[in-house]
Amino acid sequence: MLRARRLWLLVCLVCWYSARGQVPAGATVVLYNQVFDTTGRYPELVLPDARYTPSGIQMRVRGQLARLNKYYSLAERLVRYRVRFSADAKGVFQSDQGDFKAFVDMSRKTISIQTNPVIQKKAAFLDPQHDYLVEVHRSYQTVMLRLIDLHTGSADSISATTDGTGGVRAGAVGRGFFAGLQHDYYCFGLAAGSGMYIQQMTVLSKACNLLLLIYGDSITEPEGYFPRADFAESWTQLIRKQAHGRVITSGRGGTTINELLNRIKNELPFIKAKYVMITIGTNGGNTEQNLSALVEYIQSQGSIPVLNNIPANESGSQVPVNALIEKIRQKYKIKGARFDRATSLNFDGIAVDKTTMWHEDYDFGQIYHHPNIKGSRLMFLQTLTDIPEIYE
Repeated sequence: MLRARRLWLLVCLVCWYSARGQVPAGATVVLYNQVFDTTGRYPELVLPDARYTPSGIQMRVRGQLARLNKYYSLAERLVRYRVRFSADAKGVFQSDQGDFKAFVDMSRKTISIQTNPVIQKKAAFLDPQHDYLVEVHRSYQTVMLRLIDLHTGSADSISATTDGTGGVRAGAVGRGFFAGLQHDYYCFGLAAGSGMYIQQMTVLSKACNLLLLIYGDSITEPEGYFPRADFAESWTQLIRKQAHGRVITSGRGGTTINELLNRIKNELPFIKAKYVMITIGTNGGNTEQNLSALVEYIQSQGSIPVLNNIPANESGSQVPVNALIEKIRQKYKIKGARFDRATSLNFDGIAVDKTTMWHEDYDFGQIYHHPNIKGSRLMFLQTLTDIPEIYE
């Protein structure tokens, strides 16, 4: 019991410091924290027909999910729930896109992650009379479910690591294994049984007071497609290795500047970073108004914006996008890396050098716009010449 109280005191201490902007260097920082009770005034929580009790949110409808309506894509983060389960309950803790699902099963006394095949482990200490901390962690390619008994201090965990295929079909370099990247909103619900109570929910970044925070789309999320053995050679990880301070990425495949503007407001004000690096525009959405709003928001948070050119691709769509990005850089007198030069045949930013990209073989066409090991290396080297100050 003493051990459990100390653990909870630590959580409260971090919350206290975070609220006052006095987070120690290298510590975690709270992005969201809420104790649920009978007041039932939680507009950020999407849950039809919710029942709020002195013991928390009572989940009684099987298959119904509650969603925290706050968008996070940090590659190093966790969500922590304080929960009490009925003796027959099976709770699910997942992403709203369903790419990640973790379960705590009281009747079978197991914890599991829904991968293919399923990863499962016995948790013999499960007791319906006890309260638990259920933690879902993400650390780049690795996800983890951790369970802690708040009455005894007993704990156990399971984890899974994505192994990307690199390219697609003809371009694939392996069979791959997908653990889930927790896109995009945290959800919880009752998968089976009588019910469970969610007493508290806390979202944390695993680091704060950063040197550099890196934002973008799938190009900034190589953990989704890079082979596990080669992930350390992706461009984001090469930057992290070179930098002399804490660096975290926040990439999300398929997104545009509109989604980026949404999630940066849930992350940057709490984490704080000296530099904020942006590589966005592959999927469209870039306008002078949107790019200006993004740069000005970053500056309003006391950070220095770094606006990169997007890499070259098979359709050449990067050319007009990068012309606009250069215009914004000139407008605000800011810097950025010319990733299009690093990934083009003549280093002029026009025709993609296909040897720098994973080959994605689809029925609708042959895609070359996700940097492979060679492309990542050249992009990293481009940062050394274009924006050396991020490595100070």
